[in-house]
Amino acid sequence: MHAYDTTGAALLDQLRRRSADPSRRILFTGATIVTMDPELGTVHGDLLVEGDTIAAIGPHLTADGAVVVDASGALLAPGLVDTHRHAWETQLRRIMPDVDDLGGYVTATLAGYATVYRPEDMYTGTRLAALTALDSGITTMLDFSHNSRTREHSDAAIEALRDTGIRGVHASMGPHFGEWDRQWPADLTRLRDRYFSSADQLLTLRLATLATDEIAGPALAYGPELARVAADLGVGVSVDAVFGAAGSRAVLNWAEQGILGPDVTLIHATGLSTEAWKAMAESGTTVALAPTSDAQIGLETAIPAVDEALAVGIRPGLSIDVEVALAGDLFTQMRALLAIQRMRAVNAAYGTGGDVSRITTYDVLDFATLQGARTNGLGDVTGSLTVGKKADLLVVRAEDINNMPLNDPVGTLVSGSDARNITAVFVDGQPRKWAGEVLDVNLAELRAEVRASRDHVLNTPST
Repeated sequence: MHAYDTTGAALLDQLRRRSADPSRRILFTGATIVTMDPELGTVHGDLLVEGDTIAAIGPHLTADGAVVVDASGALLAPGLVDTHRHAWETQLRRIMPDVDDLGGYVTATLAGYATVYRPEDMYTGTRLAALTALDSGITTMLDFSHNSRTREHSDAAIEALRDTGIRGVHASMGPHFGEWDRQWPADLTRLRDRYFSSADQLLTLRLATLATDEIAGPALAYGPELARVAADLGVGVSVDAVFGAAGSRAVLNWAEQGILGPDVTLIHATGLSTEAWKAMAESGTTVALAPTSDAQIGLETAIPAVDEALAVGIRPGLSIDVEVALAGDLFTQMRALLAIQRMRAVNAAYGTGGDVSRITTYDVLDFATLQGARTNGLGDVTGSLTVGKKADLLVVRAEDINNMPLNDPVGTLVSGSDARNITAVFVDGQPRKWAGEVLDVNLAELRAEVRASRDHVLNTPST
C-alpha cells in the first residue's frame, strides 16, 4: 500500500503479530532514503530490517517472508534524537510562555511546582513527553530528570520511558529545592542494577548534574566526586546550565582535573570563553545546544553557541529543554538554529565585503540525528540509517500538500515537515506510530490523567 495511504491496518497487524520474532523482516520499498550516514548519503530504493536491526540498504532488495511496506512517495529518515529535556514538567506545558529569564523559570518551576510532585506526577509528565516525542519523530530522548525526590520518583520516571517504547536515556539528578530523601547519587547503583542491567536494551542511564553551585548548592555541581560516581557506575554525565563566566571557569577547572571527555555532555554552552571551548574540544567533550531555550529564556548572550562549537570542531546535538515555555519538537529547534546562525553570519559580513559562513539544512539535520546520538553516548546504536544500527526510523510523506513536490529531501525534512507528515515511527524495529497516530494510547484516559496531575500540582502549596 502506498505510503501516503499510511500503509494500512492489515499491514500493522502483520507487523505486530510477528513483533517478538527476532528473525522478522520488514522491507521498505521505493523510498527516498535520507540515511545521514556520510558514506551513503541519500539513496533511492529499499531498506531491509531484520529483527531490531537495519540489514540492507539499496535498490531492488528482496527478502523472503518479509512484511513489505510500500514507501513510494515517502522519505525514510533516521529517528530524531533529543539530547536534553526535563520531561517531568510536561503537564505544565506553556504555563509560562513569556517567561522573562532563568530566574523566573527557576522560581516558578524548580522552587515551586517541583516540590509538590508525587511519583505518579513524575510518571505522567515523563510519559506525556515521550509520547509527544514519538509523535514528532523523536525516537531517542534524554530525560534530564532533576526532580528525583525519592527512589519512587526515579522509578516512576524510568517506568514511564519504558512503557512508551522510546529509546530513552534516564539522566538522574536530585532536586534543587524543597524536601527530598537525599538518596541521590547513592541510589544510582540500585537504578542501574534494577533497570539497566543489559547493554542491549532501549533504556540507558546517565548521571545528571549542574555546572556550578550557584542555583542549588555544591551537592549537585559537577566535580571530581560526581565524576568518580559516574566512572564507578560506568555511565556518562550530562551537565546542565553550562554558561557564562562561571561556566567558563568550571570548564577550565574540569579540564585541569581531567574530568572532561567524550562521555561528558555540556548543555547550553552559551557565552563561554574561547579558552573553555578549546578545553572542551581538546578533551572530546560533547555539547547539547538548546536553541529556543537560549533565545527565548535569554540565557547569557541568548545566542545558541553553534558557531563557537563548529569553530573548534565540535558538532553539537540539539535539545528541547523545558516545555513549560517552549515547543516540544526538534523541527522547531532545527529551524530556529538555522535562522539564528544564518542571520548572525550575514549580519557579521554586511557592509564588509567579507565571506558569509552559513550552516545548512544538512548541518542541522545532522545535529538532530547522528550528532545527537553521539552526544547521548549512542552513536554506534542509532542516529543514522546504517547497516548494523538499530532500526530507529521515520516514514515521512513527501507528497502531502505542504511538502509536494519533492525537490530536495533534506530541505523537505528540515524546512517543510512536521509531525503531521510522519506516517510511521519505528524504534528498535517496532512500530510506535502508524497511520499518523501514536500506538497504544487511549487519548481520553491520557487527557484525564494529565489534567488530574496538573491540577494537583497547581493546587497544592509548595513546600
